[in-house]
Amino acid sequence: MALVSTDSFKTELRTFEITCEDESVLDKLVELCFCNRTSADQMVCEWVAYSATKGGLDLTLENLEHFEHESLNKKNKSKSSSRKEESYNRTMDIHSLQDLIKAEEEEENLLDSYSTPGKKRALSTPEHPQSKRASSLLTSPGLLLSPANFSPSATPSQKYSQRGSKGEVVVSFGAVQGARWMGRKDPGAGVQVDLLGGPDESLRSSYKYMFQRLRDVRNVLAEKIEELGENLRSHFSIEEFSAASLPAQDSITVLGQVCCDSNGKLNAHSVLLEAGPEQGGQQVPVDLSELKEYSLFPGQVVVMEGMNTTGRKLMASKLYEGVPLPFYSASVKMETDEVAEPLNVLVACGPYTPSDSLTFDPLIDLISIIVRDRPDVCLLLGPFVDSKHEQIEKAKVTETFETIFYRCIDSIVDGTRSVGCHLVFVPSQRDIHHDFIYPQPPFILPNLSKDQAQRVTFAPDPCTLLIDGVTFGLTSTDILFHMGAEEISCGTSSDRFSRILKHMLTQRSYYPLYPPVEEVNMDYEKFQIYGQMLLTPDVLVVPSELRYFVKDVVGCVCVNPGRLTKGQVGGTYGRLLVQRSATSEDGKRTSPCLTAQVVKI
Repeated sequence: MALVSTDSFKTELRTFEITCEDESVLDKLVELCFCNRTSADQMVCEWVAYSATKGGLDLTLENLEHFEHESLNKKNKSKSSSRKEESYNRTMDIHSLQDLIKAEEEEENLLDSYSTPGKKRALSTPEHPQSKRASSLLTSPGLLLSPANFSPSATPSQKYSQRGSKGEVVVSFGAVQGARWMGRKDPGAGVQVDLLGGPDESLRSSYKYMFQRLRDVRNVLAEKIEELGENLRSHFSIEEFSAASLPAQDSITVLGQVCCDSNGKLNAHSVLLEAGPEQGGQQVPVDLSELKEYSLFPGQVVVMEGMNTTGRKLMASKLYEGVPLPFYSASVKMETDEVAEPLNVLVACGPYTPSDSLTFDPLIDLISIIVRDRPDVCLLLGPFVDSKHEQIEKAKVTETFETIFYRCIDSIVDGTRSVGCHLVFVPSQRDIHHDFIYPQPPFILPNLSKDQAQRVTFAPDPCTLLIDGVTFGLTSTDILFHMGAEEISCGTSSDRFSRILKHMLTQRSYYPLYPPVEEVNMDYEKFQIYGQMLLTPDVLVVPSELRYFVKDVVGCVCVNPGRLTKGQVGGTYGRLLVQRSATSEDGKRTSPCLTAQVVKI
């Protein structure tokens, strides 16, 4: 291709009696030539044809953007698809892939030399984050996450690229009007992110899953019953608990764990109460007909009041609800004049690829949003390499799962380097390269540089984080879906999501369901230490396949940001503005979450 310059464009434009003295427009034309590997005369002919179909457009930057997205990108897609088919007729090894990546890097560097430093081009087109103008800002993610690196049959998802309602706010919470969804002037600077609950090194030690003794599992469950029972006894001023299976002519108060009388789903006629070891440890059927209101699930620790005249069935007349833990309170009181600027927190949950393609287009779009909005903290939950992806299930990948994951993380870290935000990565049971056990140890990335490691936190699943005095509870396991299939209720006025979230807070556990679903491999000794809530978090993040929401449950703001992709189409992510606040004069707590939204990608 001959050397393209602004002068050559002026000459070609004069052929069609078009005059252009705007240097920014000419620079853009030069950029388009390099991006599309075409000559100046071909590019001018393309523009004239496009302008004629639109009724004769003026040559401006805005019209060139539309020309790029509507005309050039379509042609490039068809060219790239045919080029991929041709290139993958031969065997591709890691060296040839690296050569391709190096060649693309050289082309991008050459393109950068023709761009004007003063223009923030990627910020002006947030609706098209994958355009060539934005790729100068996202060079590393775009190259590292090229689908050709992972699968020879990878093609971009048509349904995802043609999705509508981009950037639409689907859920709002709090005072949204006037909210400024931008990070601080220096995002990430001075933001303190701490993992509560002590060191996490022990989570990397050996697990006993499938080698757990039943006695050890029983001890963990018994200790949970006794601990929650003691809290309920002191809160409701109950003198003592009676044995549930002994006949009694008077009303008794019993403590136990809800379970089902068979392997089927729990219902109102199959409820058993399994007492703790101090109350005999036996199971007794429960009649719920006299209870006007209840919400129960297997594994729930409850206190019931009722009659058991025969010793064979408890006629429950009253159900005591659990009590959540207190909220976090700073040891040093905050002065009223030291109220910090609100913190912008972005929350997203995988999968980060459409189900019909291994292209990480949704992730690259998310990185563009991070660059545009400049949040202070990004909470990114797995799966990053989804075990349920069709091409991974069928082994249609050309690289190891670990390599795909490392490139994914490197792309996020490198793509957000200019923003400087703090990144938190939480694994998922569906991450095929990672230990699929609960609680799940954090990721390990030994190749991170010292500068990068300072703004990256690898947290386990589940975990409790302290971010600038505001506590966040995070779990990537779909507890809402698991408990929603098992919970039974009667006469309650609240919706199912609120009931399940309240159960989590009152049972003081990130996974209170017992027995767990088959896909959750529970290590109960680790679960007793790392699966319990240390306090009631200010914000609880519970991603789920179920519908997204933001709710206030007993003072805790609970967020389901949804998943970044839903099958072949785009999904949602969440964003919050939080601010640590001083205790009011009357001693009442005010939620640090000022406002929150769920937004379509």
